[in-house]
Amino acid sequence: MRLPKQRRRLLVQKRQKRSRLLPLFILSFLGMIALLFYLVNVRLMPIYLRYAEVQTNRIASEVISKAINSRTANVLDVNDIIEEVPGEDTKMTKFNSEIINRVMAETYTLVQDHLEDAESGNLSKLPKFDDIEYDANAMQEDGGVVFFVPIGQATNLPLLGNLGPKIPIRFHVIGKINTNVETEIEEFGINNALVKVQIHLSINVQVIVPFASKSTTVEQRIPVAIGMLKGTVPNIYTTGGGTQPSVEVPIKMN
Repeated sequence: MRLPKQRRRLLVQKRQKRSRLLPLFILSFLGMIALLFYLVNVRLMPIYLRYAEVQTNRIASEVISKAINSRTANVLDVNDIIEEVPGEDTKMTKFNSEIINRVMAETYTLVQDHLEDAESGNLSKLPKFDDIEYDANAMQEDGGVVFFVPIGQATNLPLLGNLGPKIPIRFHVIGKINTNVETEIEEFGINNALVKVQIHLSINVQVIVPFASKSTTVEQRIPVAIGMLKGTVPNIYTTGGGTQPSVEVPIKMN
């Protein structure tokens, strides 16, 4: 039984209308998914970057510690790097800059070599953590330290834990390693001082996560020498100021 022409025409028009609306519906659906992905990504990106920065600092600090532990010279006694200044009426001392510069140069070379080896994919230079997985192939091909972390850890979602998808994180050392010497002197007792000499080391790195990157600085202080400097105990010792009485220390006469 054939349908009337008018009804057939209506059915054809409906099918044509549906066929025209289907691509629009598909595009709208895909657009909503893309918008949702964008909004989620925008919300999570700062979390990714903060987490990547923390993990980068953690790995780089361990690489630096490995480099320092491999050096031949241990922490010196502060008296080994102090020398007297001749030709002065009063007893004066100074730090031996030759020893300090030698230790600083050795430290710089060791740290630089360890970081370069790590970026080239030498896993023996990298610390081993249970929650971090390195990508040696990516490091050998493109350089930089590349590692994966589960998205559940980065976003602090306990339900995902270690089962969620893993996000890649890469960091490069940018610029050169900066080193300078710092000294700390703390009074101790009467005319004594606790002296610490250390190297302040700072490294600029570029942290890269999907669709974003950030520059950050890894800092570490490496001890060079530590010890007690003992001065001459004066015959007269005054505590405080003002009109407080002085205490005379008796001296035995020969």
